[in-house]
Amino acid sequence: MIDLRRVPDLWRRFDVTVRDASLGLVLVFASLLPPLRSNGTQLGDLPTRPMDALAFAVIALECAPLAVRRKWPLVCLALVSLGFAADQLLGYHTAAGTALPIALLSAAAHLARYRRTTMVVASAAYVPLVVALDRQGSTEGVADYATFYLALALAWGIGAWLRLSRAAEAERRRHVAETTLTTERTRVARELHDVVTHHVTAMVVQAEAARYLTTSPERLDQTLTAITDTGRQAVTDLRQLLGLLNPDHSAEPRTPSLGELTALVEQTRRAGQPVELTEEGEPMAAAGSAGVTAYRVVQEALTNALKHAYGNHTSVHVRHGEREIIVEIRTDGPGTHPASPGGSGRGLAGLRERVTMLGGEFSAVRRDGGFVVRACIPAGSPS
Repeated sequence: MIDLRRVPDLWRRFDVTVRDASLGLVLVFASLLPPLRSNGTQLGDLPTRPMDALAFAVIALECAPLAVRRKWPLVCLALVSLGFAADQLLGYHTAAGTALPIALLSAAAHLARYRRTTMVVASAAYVPLVVALDRQGSTEGVADYATFYLALALAWGIGAWLRLSRAAEAERRRHVAETTLTTERTRVARELHDVVTHHVTAMVVQAEAARYLTTSPERLDQTLTAITDTGRQAVTDLRQLLGLLNPDHSAEPRTPSLGELTALVEQTRRAGQPVELTEEGEPMAAAGSAGVTAYRVVQEALTNALKHAYGNHTSVHVRHGEREIIVEIRTDGPGTHPASPGGSGRGLAGLRERVTMLGGEFSAVRRDGGFVVRACIPAGSPS
């Protein structure tokens, strides 16, 4: 048994020519049905002529071109117009005359070029048809011919509106695609910045510190081990992040959470930065993007502490509220360690944008000879 809900999908699988040809067949059958045989368009009000062999040729000339109304709209309009003129001049007045407004609508909607020229030529061709009908004894006046012309112009106008609507929709989709691509690129760039900057900064600081530990083999071995562990973690995070750029990637990306703060602080301590972590309140079971953003704030602040205030005390305070997460990172005055890679300032700007997007507040200011980074992030924000 055929599922009727699948009929539209099955119909759309046919070639456009096949689908358009069905419209022409419907008009052919309507023109041949006795009740509708002489009840078509009657321009000029000439006496109706009985059906004969020539009538079948006229009907075919009017209806058959509709099969290519979207592939070759100009050819369709020209042939249908000839068939319509023959239909009216010979007095058949069949239902096939309906093909003319359809051809006009299709030409206006699907012609890629020469639309204005086509409109002018079609309007000019209407004048000889009116003159020929008048010479054959038409009883209609100028007002009747003008009314019919306006009806055809309306069909053209509807086609032009459809074309403009289709173009506007295509432009909207293109804009959405570009915006989505830009947003995704920005997101990946942020993640790359957060991951690479933190791990590489820690490795640089640890490597610089190793120069001063040549007289202490045990501490030197610990520092080199920390560098190795940091490098491995960096490679793991980078592989996972770069996997998102693979079109075949289907797994959900791993995002950090506040539950990993202890490991982050411990890694920073191993790099030589004294860090104190305090947490207040009970973490929410599902913090959503707020938890990820809070983690990134702490990560960036600790990275900057390693860069610009190496060896100075840094305190990380996290307060879990019912509706928000507040993180505050305080770093004492700048240190004098030789490892102080310059920053681009993108990290803090990116954090401010992250927090603002979630409806929170972010600040990074110098205070009491040190630096304070604070973020208030609404909890439960959508990803």
